[in-house]
Amino acid sequence: MPPKPINWKMYTKMAIAGLTCTIGGPALIYYVSPTEEELFLKYNPELQKRSLENRIGKQQDFDDFVGKLKEYSKSDKTIWEAAAADERRNRDGKISAQAKLSAEIEARKAEIRKEGIKPVPGGSL
Repeated sequence: MPPKPINWKMYTKMAIAGLTCTIGGPALIYYVSPTEEELFLKYNPELQKRSLENRIGKQQDFDDFVGKLKEYSKSDKTIWEAAAADERRNRDGKISAQAKLSAEIEARKAEIRKEGIKPVPGGSL
């Protein structure tokens, strides 16, 4: 029995369908998706104003974030471990700063109590 002939019509249809899905799908998404400017123009004026005011701060936060990631990537540890260590260091620094501040407040309170209430000269309360 001779081998069956190759069904070129079926393979051509399958190739066209595959190319349509792999090329046409992303092209359609790219065509349908709005740009950042189009989205910004659809905001109401109050949101546009607030977005413009916060843009510089958001850009600065992003630049700081990328800078920290670059710094973490230079260490021998993974980025996650380096970030956790840095976060612990920052938290410990904040706790010690709050402890110093509370100690200063307690010292001021003790000083005020030590001085006592003094009458205001020439005035009555």
